[in-house]
Amino acid sequence: MAIIITDECINCGACEPECPNTAIYEGGEEWTWAGGTGLEEVEMEGGMVTDAQENQEPISDEFYYIVSAKCTECMGFHEEPQCAAVCPVDCCIPDPDYEETEEELLAKKEWLHIEV
Repeated sequence: MAIIITDECINCGACEPECPNTAIYEGGEEWTWAGGTGLEEVEMEGGMVTDAQENQEPISDEFYYIVSAKCTECMGFHEEPQCAAVCPVDCCIPDPDYEETEEELLAKKEWLHIEV
């Protein structure tokens, strides 16, 4: 499953540079699929294709957030999610809305970083 940052976040920013997928953004900051990945375009649900460089709406305006579709729980990079490892207030927790198997997380890593 992906990791989520709860509203207990103190906006310290320790998590952001630790993410190997660039899936963590400061509150209010727009994000892109391309940031930290090898993606050039992304096929969305329903078949619509979007430019990976296109800015996406922030998920939170108040505190740091994780783009679940880019989160691999650091699988294939580290033994544990690095955001959770460095968070001083333990607000980086598993997101029950995005449960994924180890195989799914590794496949997502391969897709994000174009490892075919």
